Amino acid sequence: MNRPILIGITGGTGSGKTTVTRAIYESLSEKNICIIEQDSYYKDQKHLSFEERTKTNYDHPLAFDTDLLLEHLNILLDCKPIEKPIYDFSNHIRRDKTIRVIPKDIIILEGIMILEDERLRDLMDIKIFVDTDADVRVIRRILRDITDRDRSLESVITQYLKTVKPAHQQFIEPSKKYADIIIPEGGHNKVAIDIVVAKVKAIISEKQKNNNSYI
Repeated sequence: MNRPILIGITGGTGSGKTTVTRAIYESLSEKNICIIEQDSYYKDQKHLSFEERTKTNYDHPLAFDTDLLLEHLNILLDCKPIEKPIYDFSNHIRRDKTIRVIPKDIIILEGIMILEDERLRDLMDIKIFVDTDADVRVIRRILRDITDRDRSLESVITQYLKTVKPAHQQFIEPSKKYADIIIPEGGHNKVAIDIVVAKVKAIISEKQKNNNSYI
């Protein structure tokens, strides 16, 4: 197996990253794609009390175990499997179980801070930023955290004002300059997604052509 293609998809919380990821996944051969979510790599905080965990700023780059993420990405790029962590968002800890991920021809890395770190950027073949209006993003964040992460409306709004919005302005929005492609309209821009898919197919075709030239 040749070195996989690594696609980074980022944007603010609730921007539509998952929508774009799913669209790319469905447009290409499913068996050739695996997805790595940066959210799976929050630091384990079992050593802290639950009250202390709730005070952590989860919208800061230091909240992520980026060293482990880098290690796992390099293993996948070396065509070897990993044990991806599972994060419990209700209790703010890493679960004991893991998910085995087998390397594929295409790896999609999705997360809010993936372009903030130069080491991650250097691994990516394509860097995508999903750009969405702040009002839309905050509504999606509220709905997600209440429905999927057992948060109260008050806690979600407090977190947004205290950490999410400042982090977006400080870390996420500036990382847009590193993107190769910017997709507007919350991931529902079919033309932009088609361009991304065409670019990925072109890279795959070029790699296959280069590999055949050595046979």
